Amino acid sequence: MTRTIDFTEGKPSGVILKFFFPLLLTNTLQQFYNFADTAIVGKGLGDRALAAVGNMSSLCFLIIGFSMGLANGFSILIAQRFGEKDLPKLRKTLASSIQLAAILAAGLTIFSMIFLRPILMMLRTDSSIIEDSLAYGYVLFGGLTATIAYNMSSGILRSLGDSRTPLTAIIISSILNITMDSLFIFVFKMGVISAALATIISQVISAAVCINRLRKIDFLALSREDMKVDVSMYGVLLKNGIPMALMNSITAVGCMVVQYHVNGLGVAFTSAYSACSKYLNMFMQPAATAGVTMSSYTGQNYGAKRFDRIKEGLKVCLGIAAISYVTLGSAMVLLPRQLASVLLNGSMEIGYAAQFLPICGVMIIAVDFLFVIRNAVQGMGFPFVPMLSGILEMVLRMSAIIILVGPLGFKATALAEVAAWVGALAVNTAAFIAVYTRESRKHSCSDTVITAVQRPKTA
Repeated sequence: MTRTIDFTEGKPSGVILKFFFPLLLTNTLQQFYNFADTAIVGKGLGDRALAAVGNMSSLCFLIIGFSMGLANGFSILIAQRFGEKDLPKLRKTLASSIQLAAILAAGLTIFSMIFLRPILMMLRTDSSIIEDSLAYGYVLFGGLTATIAYNMSSGILRSLGDSRTPLTAIIISSILNITMDSLFIFVFKMGVISAALATIISQVISAAVCINRLRKIDFLALSREDMKVDVSMYGVLLKNGIPMALMNSITAVGCMVVQYHVNGLGVAFTSAYSACSKYLNMFMQPAATAGVTMSSYTGQNYGAKRFDRIKEGLKVCLGIAAISYVTLGSAMVLLPRQLASVLLNGSMEIGYAAQFLPICGVMIIAVDFLFVIRNAVQGMGFPFVPMLSGILEMVLRMSAIIILVGPLGFKATALAEVAAWVGALAVNTAAFIAVYTRESRKHSCSDTVITAVQRPKTA
């Protein structure tokens, strides 16, 4: 109980920052060991090995992003139940989430293992790196159950306001991941497969830590009655989870189209794009963490019908995103070659990366704000608008790369990202204003009617 945070009570900035900082450290460490994977592969095995691993990023986003979307959708419902203080319904929601996650893990593992090679061929993967890409992918997707178990268990903990247990899990797994990476590559000479193997073993440990914590939360103790199959609850969960899963997958399709065009330019461009993608993922983390915080915060307060607190929380999380933009966006603009040289060896690859990073550094504020506002909409239980914005992201990203790659070359990849961010931000901002206004007015009117009915008559 002591690690959970009730976001419906206390000063919004205080509870948000108490939750945010452990979660930020968690996500930063997770990105750090992903970054370390890349650096060890790039420096230990060369730019072609880095290209093989980076070539898998959009496909990983497609498969793993789908599972993360479902997990996030399920977690928002758990946050709302926690905000409502409806513990029996909370336990039933949790039990059904676990059952659906098990089905999801089996289905995605089978799908990804069967279609890995055809998809890589479809992406025009260069013949010099395809075998390494396959070796990396088979291990990574073969261990999807561990990845989904961690995403589900950590998402549930965050929905209850516990950001410290995922931090503990990531500290342990980060140390293991980097240690195993170094041993497998430099000592045992296992090649690119080592990065995937280290990741999966680390995910097993992370999942075990989070699941162990969930088992110790007394109000989550599940009975046989809770574990009975409830088709109607499956429907409620999928109604919230599927749109968020599709949003990630639709976005991933747009990224795969970009990857297709990058691969068509040559292996050097694939290496540069891989390095740039790592920096984007890392430098987005403070704002992405503010978004996850906003999701849990909004979910609980929406369940409690505390719309005044949702508005205050949005201001705090947007402030965090703005600070992230000023600091990390500046690094991308001012130090592109220095950043690129950490991961890349060839001067050609470093030069390509130095074209990409400043463009995204100037405009990364759009995706920083997008994380916060989109999660606020999802936290209020309206996942379809973010899904529609995901379709817009895909269309804008694909259109930009198709139109601009000819005249602009590699710079088109950065402009495609910017176009997708700006379009999605506009849609989600309009959606938040509309949903928040409607829901707050609706519940304000309901409270007024209830108060009028219950008010005692005066003599």
